[in-house]
Amino acid sequence: MRISELARASSTPVTAVKYYQREGLLPPGEKSAPNQTAYDDRHVERVRLVRALLETGGLSVAVAKQVLAVLDAETAPLAEVFAVAQYAMTTPRSPESAATPEARARIEERVSAAGWCATSDNPGLETAARALDGLRTIGFDAPDDYLDAYVSAAASAARADVAALQHRDGRTAMAELMVIGTVLGDPLFAGLRRLAQQDATHDLFPVADTDEAGA
Repeated sequence: MRISELARASSTPVTAVKYYQREGLLPPGEKSAPNQTAYDDRHVERVRLVRALLETGGLSVAVAKQVLAVLDAETAPLAEVFAVAQYAMTTPRSPESAATPEARARIEERVSAAGWCATSDNPGLETAARALDGLRTIGFDAPDDYLDAYVSAAASAARADVAALQHRDGRTAMAELMVIGTVLGDPLFAGLRRLAQQDATHDLFPVADTDEAGA
C-alpha cells in the first residue's frame, strides 16, 4: 500500500505519518519504484501504536522511541515493554510534592500483604501514597480495611486489563492496548466508581419516600 493508503488504514492524517517517518518512529517501507514506497500491515500497526503513545499516552518523541526500542527487541519480555511504557506515561513530581515516607510505607505494607509482585520504583506507589497524604490533610487516616478494599478492586481491574491483552495478535497490538487501556482505564474506573458510590450512598443513607414523608 502507498502512504495515502497507510494513512487511511490507520485512520491517521498523511502529514502525521510523514512526521513519524521523519522522527524515526516508523520503519521505512519497501521501495517499489524510484519514487514509490510500499507499506504493509506491520506499518499500519506501528502507526496506530505511535499515535497511541504520542496522543493518548502523551509521550514525547524521545520517550516514545525508548518504548519502541524495547518493543522491537524481540528478546525483551512483554513485562519489560509494559513497564517502560507505564513508567513513561507517569508524570514525574517535584521533590516538594513527593509523598511522605509514612504514606509510602503504608502503601508498601498493603501491597506486600496482598502478595503483589510490584517493585519499589513503580510510579503507582508514589501516586497512591500522595493520595493518602491528601486524605490525612482532612484528618482521615485511612484504616487497613479501607485500603484493602481499594487493593482488591485494583487487583480485579488489573487482571481484567492483562487478560484482555491475550486476545490481541502480536506484541505491537498488545502494547497498543496496554497504552490505551492504561490511560483510558483510569477514567473508566473513576466513572464506574462514582456510579457505585451513588448506589452505596442510596443503600447506607436512604432518602425517605416522598409519599411516606408527606403522609
